[in-house]
Amino acid sequence: MGIERLDHVQLAMPAGGEESARAFYGETLGIPEVPKPAHLANRGGCWFERGALKIHLGVEKDFRPARKAHPALIVADLPALIKRISAKGYRVVKDQPLEGYDRLYVDDPFGNRIELMEPTNQ
Repeated sequence: MGIERLDHVQLAMPAGGEESARAFYGETLGIPEVPKPAHLANRGGCWFERGALKIHLGVEKDFRPARKAHPALIVADLPALIKRISAKGYRVVKDQPLEGYDRLYVDDPFGNRIELMEPTNQ
């Protein structure tokens, strides 16, 4: 018996933010949206999944963005992704280096912190 893996990450969003979530997670980050199960759809929010990568956004009544807690996503071609993110007007933030990775943070449309990491060739 033991924990085997992480199934998904749930992030909070304000009510009515689904289109902004689709623009960021679907269009900008390129993670396809999948339908929420019918019994959960009436709660609002949206799910984005590709293989083992699963990010679910749920509506939180008294929403506050996650500024410290965050998911870290492994990416390919970080410079190209950052160029696309910046061109769409999202806030990108540099942080202290982390050995073995190029990394940056981006705020989703709701102010949630997302870490983008690309392994460096060593």
